[in-house]
Amino acid sequence: MSTSTSGSAATASAKGLGRPGLWRWRVVDIVVASVIAVACALIFLLWNVGYEVPSSLLKPLLPGVQGLLAGPWLIAGVLGGLIIRKPGAALYTELVAAVISALVGNAWGPLTIVSGIVQGLGAELVLLVFLYGVWRLPVAMLAGAGAGLACGINDRILWYAGADTLFTVVYIVSTTVSGAVIAGLGGWLIARGLAATGALGRFAAGREVTARV
Repeated sequence: MSTSTSGSAATASAKGLGRPGLWRWRVVDIVVASVIAVACALIFLLWNVGYEVPSSLLKPLLPGVQGLLAGPWLIAGVLGGLIIRKPGAALYTELVAAVISALVGNAWGPLTIVSGIVQGLGAELVLLVFLYGVWRLPVAMLAGAGAGLACGINDRILWYAGADTLFTVVYIVSTTVSGAVIAGLGGWLIARGLAATGALGRFAAGREVTARV
């Protein structure tokens, strides 16, 4: 079964961005992407407060290393992209989650929405490079890293405009690593866990996992 799945992934990539159905969102795609966004928004809201204690512990160790805590804010885009597998899914889920976080209220206000757009695009661009046809763990981690890299650069511009070179390098590397591990690996494991329950039976992400059982 695993050979067949790998073969279909290779075929999908070979057909590129013009393959049938790639750009058409079904109603179920919109509904599930929205559910993912709302669930991830709850994670955002909890982490908006929860990150403060570990951040205060990390900051004295090395300026910028608190970027390792960015991962939970990046997971929506990666998870949405892995499950929906449509162009725009990563951006949509990350953006909607960010909008909810901003509307409920947090320390960053409307700029949270800017972060959602930038981080979603970071993941989206990686999935685009693979023509929305490869969904293995390395690609998930690269998508997470892309979101993390975008997050680090965006934060440097918006929140740390006067930061020195050491802080900038450490912070952006930290957000990138956090994105790869927490959003990338974490999102991939969550997607597989959901698929194993049968909840994603209407999606290729679900059928691939159940086919291996």
